[in-house]
Amino acid sequence: MKLYIKQKVFSFRDKFTVKDENGIDKYYVEGKLLSWGKQLYIFDRLERKVAFIKQRVFTFMPKYEVYVNDMLVSEIAKQFTFFKMRLTVSRLNWVVSGDFWAHSYKITSGDELIATIDKAWFSWGDSYVLDIHDQENEVIALAVILAIDCIIASNTNNS
Repeated sequence: MKLYIKQKVFSFRDKFTVKDENGIDKYYVEGKLLSWGKQLYIFDRLERKVAFIKQRVFTFMPKYEVYVNDMLVSEIAKQFTFFKMRLTVSRLNWVVSGDFWAHSYKITSGDELIATIDKAWFSWGDSYVLDIHDQENEVIALAVILAIDCIIASNTNNS
């Protein structure tokens, strides 16, 4: 199942619309305007909160917690390396690999492909194509991918 994320360009806080393959709004992502650390809320089309992403502040490297149905399901953290960015996705046994700077990477669990992510270039604002291979993982994969995007953005801003 493919999902398409389109970031709103002129917004004071993070705001994304996530569409399905038919161009229908499936999820809405909004960031909290005033908070310690970045916080993103994911809502379904009925405006029910389905996931929450929270940055852990005061850590040496960027780290985000992912909550689904108010339960902690994963922590995504940037590892200290000199040349190539490496991320860990704890609690899910997922591995993230690929070119983070080009926003082209994949998430796997053993030999199973969970999702692929590619940036749509030459678009107004950031746009991404997510191909999530099992609908059961859809919300968790979306939240993990958004947390990864936050880490990439924070790394770009600190460079």
